[in-house]
Amino acid sequence: MNIAAASFDFLWSPPPQRLILESGAVHVWRASLDESASQIDRFEGILALDEQSRANRFHFRHDRERFIVARGTLRDILGRYLCRAPESLSFSYSSYGKPALVSESGTEAIRFNISHSHGTALYVVSRGREIGVDLELIRDGLEIEQIAERFFSRSEIAAFYAVPALLRKRAFFLCWTRKEAYIKARGEGLSLPLDQFEVSLVPGKPAALLSAQRDSNEAFRWSLQDLFPAADYAAALAIEGRDYSLACWQWQQSSPT
Repeated sequence: MNIAAASFDFLWSPPPQRLILESGAVHVWRASLDESASQIDRFEGILALDEQSRANRFHFRHDRERFIVARGTLRDILGRYLCRAPESLSFSYSSYGKPALVSESGTEAIRFNISHSHGTALYVVSRGREIGVDLELIRDGLEIEQIAERFFSRSEIAAFYAVPALLRKRAFFLCWTRKEAYIKARGEGLSLPLDQFEVSLVPGKPAALLSAQRDSNEAFRWSLQDLFPAADYAAALAIEGRDYSLACWQWQQSSPT
C-alpha cells in the first residue's frame, strides 16, 4: 500500500496559539529530524550534559545530528506545555529506560513518549495516563516471517499467514508497532515478552489489544490507535483508558509558544 504522503498532511495541523492539555486529551506531534545546521546548533545548545554526551557517542554525523534534533524537539514541545524554557527541563529514567519529567508528579502529571524512524519522529503527550508510541518505516530487507514466528503469539502468527501475501508486509509492521507501543506505555521493556499478549494486525481493521496472558482485564484497560505520519510508515499509539480525545500537531520551528 503506497499512498502519497500529501494525503496524510490534513491530519497534522499547526498547533494552536495556546496549548491546553486537558485530562482527557492526547496530543501527538510529528516532526522531521533532518534540520538545518543552524537549528541543529540551537538544539545542541539547550541539551543537558548527559544528552550532549550521548550525542557525541554516535559514530556517524548524520545519526548524531538526528539525535540532537530529536531531543531538542522534545524539549521544545514539553516546554510549551509547561511554559518553561526548554533548557530548564530535567528528565529521569526508569530501570527500563522510559523517560519522565523530574518536575512532574501526581495524578495529573504530564506523561510523554517518543519514537523515530528514518528521519521522522512522533511525540505523544498526555496528562495523568500512561502512553506509548511506536513508528516504523515499512521497508524491505527484513525476514518478516522468521521474526513473526519468533516474537508473535500463536494466534497472531495464524492471523499473519491468513493475510493475503501482498498485504503481509504491512500486517507485520502494524502488529510490530502496536506491540511496541503497548510495551512502551507499560514501561516494562522486553521483560514483557511479545508473545504474552495479542494485538490485531489485519490491514484495514481497527487497532486493538485483544488479550494479555498476565491479566484478563488488560484489553479493557488499554486503547490502541493507528497513526498516519507519512506514506510507507506504520505507527501506533497505546493509551491507558478509553475516554480520550486525540489531536495531531505538526511541529515547526516558527510555531507560536
